[in-house]
Amino acid sequence: PADSSNDIAEAARYLLGVGRADCTGPVAQVPLMGYANPDQVGGGLLARLYSRAFIVADLEDSKRVVFVSADIGMVSQRVRLEVLKQLQSKYGELYRPDNVILSGTHTHSGPGGYFQYTLFWITSKGLVRPALSSIVNGIVKSIDIAHENMKRGRLFINRGTVENSQINRSPFSYLENPESERSRYSSNTDKEMVVLKMVDEDGHELGLISWFAVHPVSMNNSNQLVNSDNVGYASYLFEREKNKGMLPGEGSFVAAFASSNLGDVSPNTRGPFCINTGEPCDNPQSACPVGGAAMCMAKGPGNDMFESTRIIGQNIYLKAKELYEKASQEVTGPLSSAHQWVNMSDVSVELNATHTVKTCKPALGHSFAAGTIDGVGAFNFTQGSVEGDPFWDQIRDQLLGEPSNETKACHKPKPILFSTGEMSWPHPWHPDIVDVQIAAIGSLAILAVPGEFTTMSGRRLREAVKSEFDSHGTPGMNVVIAGLCNVYTHYITTYEEYQVQRYEAASTIYGPHTLSAYIQLYRGLAKAIALNATQDLPRGPEPPLFNVTSLTLLPSLGAESAPAGKTFGDVLEEVRPEYQEGEVAEVTFVGANPRTSAENATEHNFLMVERYSNISSSWRAVLNDASWDTRFYWSKGSRGQSNVTIEWHIPAGTEPGVYRLRYFGHYKKRMSLFRTITVPFEGSSSAFQITAP
Repeated sequence: PADSSNDIAEAARYLLGVGRADCTGPVAQVPLMGYANPDQVGGGLLARLYSRAFIVADLEDSKRVVFVSADIGMVSQRVRLEVLKQLQSKYGELYRPDNVILSGTHTHSGPGGYFQYTLFWITSKGLVRPALSSIVNGIVKSIDIAHENMKRGRLFINRGTVENSQINRSPFSYLENPESERSRYSSNTDKEMVVLKMVDEDGHELGLISWFAVHPVSMNNSNQLVNSDNVGYASYLFEREKNKGMLPGEGSFVAAFASSNLGDVSPNTRGPFCINTGEPCDNPQSACPVGGAAMCMAKGPGNDMFESTRIIGQNIYLKAKELYEKASQEVTGPLSSAHQWVNMSDVSVELNATHTVKTCKPALGHSFAAGTIDGVGAFNFTQGSVEGDPFWDQIRDQLLGEPSNETKACHKPKPILFSTGEMSWPHPWHPDIVDVQIAAIGSLAILAVPGEFTTMSGRRLREAVKSEFDSHGTPGMNVVIAGLCNVYTHYITTYEEYQVQRYEAASTIYGPHTLSAYIQLYRGLAKAIALNATQDLPRGPEPPLFNVTSLTLLPSLGAESAPAGKTFGDVLEEVRPEYQEGEVAEVTFVGANPRTSAENATEHNFLMVERYSNISSSWRAVLNDASWDTRFYWSKGSRGQSNVTIEWHIPAGTEPGVYRLRYFGHYKKRMSLFRTITVPFEGSSSAFQITAP
């Protein structure tokens, strides 16, 4: 196609590679990660999760930088350490802790259970090896694909404002920041999107990375279908546009919508209302007159969470598309990366010449349990949800332990709920050793931060790093924050926001001076990059890799059965003979546990929408389970039986014709007392007609 990319066919500046790989994992029975609600357990699939990898190397190929954005809640230390281990065994010293950034999009609808620190086991039912493996393998595979497809090419950067897609969910905390600081900004959220465009030397489009600060919580905590939320929908739209004629998740163009300083930023733009009375609850406590904070929930722009996800995702996509098409500012210059491990529970921060303060051992405050207007707290673990299991009882007893006076004093004014830094059985409950990292691609500096910076925290960090670059001879750097990287440490508020102890402040686990410590550390990294002295940075203390292989409360996968006279894949409730666009085609099958499929194949596709072609007299695949128009539901019955329902929400513009819905699964068959085998099967609906509207 003749477009602006033709005048791009000039001298290549870098070697570029992009890759995408599935990282969905088990879509049933595993608790979803994000809202800390143990009742929010996977029960099917709305849209697949992907890892998207981007490699930039200089033309001599002496230096490389890898940026990965994965459709997961956050990158855990366990995920990062396992990925680095695999990369080292494949590529030696090519991909290392300093030049590989792993970032999570922060969807709250992906499987959990991929953490090694004990706190995260509570709502994830432990360490779920299949979930962890699918994330690690998906990330590594996406990097492999990018590595194998390196091309000479060019990079362009652009930035612009996204409207109608965010609100600040803790505006009363934001107002604690100094008026003189707030008056420099037009909004209490960062509306700026930064887009990095990649093309090869012939002008062929390779991909893009967008960074924008918004919580992917358009899908609320009642959702049980695995999906990548609003930013994942934006990726889907962009890739569908560029990979024409391909099924979702296929095609060479890769579009990542990565997270940024989204700590206090919600996509639920209509704001908080009381679910029971319908009145607004935008007060400092986010509380309702009847029912308190548990009744206060924010509403998105749509009629339901599915529609809200699409509206916000589409807003983000349209702005990215516009910025991508108009991107003309070229990124040039050397590559560099700086990384350190830091014991965040013990950093001394020089506030000024006379005043030094310290960070604290990790701890969570009371408001952590209250949750936010995007997801009400459900952390009532102390009310004995697993009485009678001595292992989990011992875990619970620690939660009730009293924090030391030293920790209490250090975290003031935070009232401590869980003194996680003083809990160490069976392993530490929270990380002490944290990654700080910057990768510079010419004039673009990517700050990989290990958590959720609030709007103002992110502004302070970017400004400090920019001025550090300026004062050491590299002015005009584009500084962007990539959120939820490398290890999860919850939130990072400003010192002023910390004083009022809303959810984000209660979750600032290293105490009131956390942000000041990070600013000091990232300044140090920026200075090393600017002075070309990254090799002199101390590596810092290496993080531990605990010896947990798998430890989970998930039910084991036993033998399965079909109802009498039926077999797996048989139709229980048939489709109607005809539909129009806007309607939902629906079929229910004798099903099997989708976890069996996930453990049998890394990228198992559960469903197909097929259209009959009269020309070839054969069925053609139109959609797979990565499509946002299909929904796959699994419901467990008794005696090893279960049902699968497939829905196709027929979109406007669907070509009239004859269609069918197909289901692909695996079941466990008992061979003897001690042995089961996994058997693949499939099912199909009857053919149905879609008629013109």
